[in-house]
Amino acid sequence: MKRIALVVCVLLLTAGLVYAKDYELTKKAGEYTVRVAIDKNPPVTGKNNMIVGIKDGASKDVTDAKVAIDYGMPAMPGMPAMNYKTNAMLHGTMYHAVVDFSMSGPWAITVKITRAGKAQAVKLNVDVK
Repeated sequence: MKRIALVVCVLLLTAGLVYAKDYELTKKAGEYTVRVAIDKNPPVTGKNNMIVGIKDGASKDVTDAKVAIDYGMPAMPGMPAMNYKTNAMLHGTMYHAVVDFSMSGPWAITVKITRAGKAQAVKLNVDVK
């Protein structure tokens, strides 16, 4: 009986890991509500797909903005700061980008939104595994 219970627990744990939810965060940036999702939770060293959804004050999707992602890690003893930038491309109503974390540890991400000559930004921190 204990053996069956152990097998069931292992199967449930494995299933939970396979269907783990993406890393998601929703923040305000001026008049915009910005939802950021990364396909791995926690994000991992290497390539991670990022999706950014932007809604205006009337809760309508924003599809005419330029979205840039700046991400970096601060300097540490014996290592200079790392800073990277990528642009997100619009697919449907969401902006898609690939962020490539070069090592594990704490990373700062800034999503910059430029629309009609005005810029807004959302900042978040992730711990890359």
